[in-house]
Amino acid sequence: MLIAHISDTHIAGPGLKTNGIAPMAENLSRCVDAINVLTVQPDLVLLSGDVTNDATRDEALRAGEILAGLDSPLYLVPGNHDDRDVLWDVFGGGAIPARADGFINYVINGPDLRIIALDSVAQGQSGGMFCETRSAWLRAALADGGDQPTVIFMHHPPLKCGVPETDQDGFDGANELGAIIAAYPNIQRILCGHIHLQTAARWNGTVVTTAPSMGMQLTLDLTQAHPSKFYLTDPGYLLHHWTPDKVLITHAVTVRDMDGPYDFRQH
Repeated sequence: MLIAHISDTHIAGPGLKTNGIAPMAENLSRCVDAINVLTVQPDLVLLSGDVTNDATRDEALRAGEILAGLDSPLYLVPGNHDDRDVLWDVFGGGAIPARADGFINYVINGPDLRIIALDSVAQGQSGGMFCETRSAWLRAALADGGDQPTVIFMHHPPLKCGVPETDQDGFDGANELGAIIAAYPNIQRILCGHIHLQTAARWNGTVVTTAPSMGMQLTLDLTQAHPSKFYLTDPGYLLHHWTPDKVLITHAVTVRDMDGPYDFRQH
């Protein structure tokens, strides 16, 4: 099974660049084209939040028009730059097949992996949240799946990653989430976005992986002495390959022109 994982598309309104400078719609189009020409087509594409930049319907519609070009099925969760109701209005019944108790939580029963979409948004806040309602839903969803290999995808990483977006904004309810995760050794990975950097960390018996930037790469200052800024970069995404040996291997892909490929033998 092959999963393409994109995040933080931050699409601006029609004809606009994000923050007046970042060509995020163009970057997303490039990424869609790159995924479509992979030699092995992904079974599905996951978008881990911040679909829009200012949570407007026009932005969601513009994102939807671009994402409709994917040859593989798309599924998404909201980020702190999104509005749940707007996303449901635009993507409900498709990339958001269901929701529960007002949250965009649902389960995808894939051919080899069970995928749980978890809404980590705290309305009006930048940091993440895992409340009692979401806790009860996740416990039930995990119990229903037994010991089937499972991946959870959500927007916010539930641990400190050395950047203000996690260390200062925080994740309310991370300890409760961690306790649930630790009880299920079949959880192969937690896939996130939010920080516009690729990271991987062991956490409560599984691995938390964040997707790289879609073209607005976060500055990395581990002292956190200065506010975050961003660099304009080529877009990137992750490919998560569940192998026949039942190992989840992640490959990082940057969408750019490259010279080659060449044989290793001398010419």
